[in-house]
Amino acid sequence: MKKKKYLFPIITFLLSFACALFVSIKIFPNNPFTGNKGKTGFENQIQDGDLIFQTSKSKQCEAVRIATNSKFSHCGIIFSQDGKWMVFEAVQPVKITPLEQWITHGRDSKYVIKRLKENAVLTPAVIEKMKAYGKSLLGKEYDAYFEWTDTRIYCSELIWKVYKNGAGIELSKLKNLKAFNLTDPRIQPILKERYGNEIPLEEKVVAPSDLSDSLLLKTIIDTY
Repeated sequence: MKKKKYLFPIITFLLSFACALFVSIKIFPNNPFTGNKGKTGFENQIQDGDLIFQTSKSKQCEAVRIATNSKFSHCGIIFSQDGKWMVFEAVQPVKITPLEQWITHGRDSKYVIKRLKENAVLTPAVIEKMKAYGKSLLGKEYDAYFEWTDTRIYCSELIWKVYKNGAGIELSKLKNLKAFNLTDPRIQPILKERYGNEIPLEEKVVAPSDLSDSLLLKTIIDTY
């Protein structure tokens, strides 16, 4: 009889806890008990062709940030692959990186995701064309000289060309290298090391800031 006396409250407690847990999962699907905190809402906001920007930790990207007077120094294109969100990016070399991993490469894991305002133009057929063009550049060397060729590719150049060649959209106007802040003392040693005394000031370039400031885009997620 003594065992039954203490057993009843324990069973009652367990049943109450189970009910509370069930309700919390159904009503609050992103709570800690699901083991999927925030993931569902985050994934539901993303679409194929979205652009993602971050402040990279590398010396090269820091130079880009300074020269363009922007908080962004690296960017990529989000697309789905085998049911997972991936980022197509130009690093060394051009490659495909899982989205969650890509985010951790940025300073404090902060990022901004942007999308075409007129996103209806990115039909499934257009997205596939963009993916196909992007994949044709896989394995290309990173372009530390920012040349407007397909021999080597840098991050914002990759995005611009994928949209241009895959969707027929120019996300921003191209600029000449001389349009950027090249006089900063933090930039000078890098320019000297890379170009010597022959800086290609007339070279066509596109920076992450040019894309992020594009009037064709709208912000979807901003964690800064």
